Amino acid sequence: MFSKEESRLLRHEFWTSFGKSFPRKWILYDTKIKGFSFKFHFDTKTALVAIDLEDDLENRIKYWEKLQSLRSILKDNYLPEVIFEETYILDNDKEISRVYVTLDKKVSIHNKNTWRDVMEFFNTNMSLFESFFEDFRDIFED
Repeated sequence: MFSKEESRLLRHEFWTSFGKSFPRKWILYDTKIKGFSFKFHFDTKTALVAIDLEDDLENRIKYWEKLQSLRSILKDNYLPEVIFEETYILDNDKEISRVYVTLDKKVSIHNKNTWRDVMEFFNTNMSLFESFFEDFRDIFED
């Protein structure tokens, strides 16, 4: 078991290490679309890469419908394992819509032996999400 401080330091070390291993500027929040962002998530049980829709319900529905209309393209050409969840509840009980892929391996941010797998998963899958977004940006900015 790790103290809060040890856990914080390990998280910091992971993200610093990831940034050095894969030095590039990710889009993340810089989509220029309110409430539409890309996320990396890594905790003691899972690793995932996601598109999150977090704005008011009207905007969430608008972008959700656009993502749904591109679902088969996203699955067929970019991320075959992608999961669509119109209603996704975050740990803080906030409701969002999420499109994501998870690493199907037992991983933990507290276990440095799993870090390389997670970093490669993040790099590969976020690159694919970003390529999809860039290829269809005009649909989302419409």
